[in-house]
Amino acid sequence: MTRATPAPEPVTVHVPFRLVKRGGRKEMHLPDGASSQRKMDNTVVKALARAFRWKRMLESGDFMTIAELADREGIALSYMTRVLRITLLAPDVVESILIGQHGREITLATLMNPFPIDWSDQRRAYFSVERLLHLGD
Repeated sequence: MTRATPAPEPVTVHVPFRLVKRGGRKEMHLPDGASSQRKMDNTVVKALARAFRWKRMLESGDFMTIAELADREGIALSYMTRVLRITLLAPDVVESILIGQHGREITLATLMNPFPIDWSDQRRAYFSVERLLHLGD
């Protein structure tokens, strides 16, 4: 026969945070000085995957124009061109998105807007000063 271990006393933990709605989802914001592990943004990752897939399809020669590919995929041409534009992101910006280490300012909505073509300008626009200093190492 085994002896039952007594249940430990409950512990109450208070974590100050606030919920903020961003693009249809809720994010937990911690107070200044607190750190949180940022997760990968699935909507941005899916858009990156689509963009690079569409780029590969165009480069293969199977489709002569973006309009032809958009028609085949059943996607609005204007949407496809905006998504394809994200293939012009600097490789380290793409990597930071894929591993969830990008700043909060990188969302699908911000990437759908025009952004700098120059990779250095992209880094300045999308990374914090601390991250930029780390990139120089």
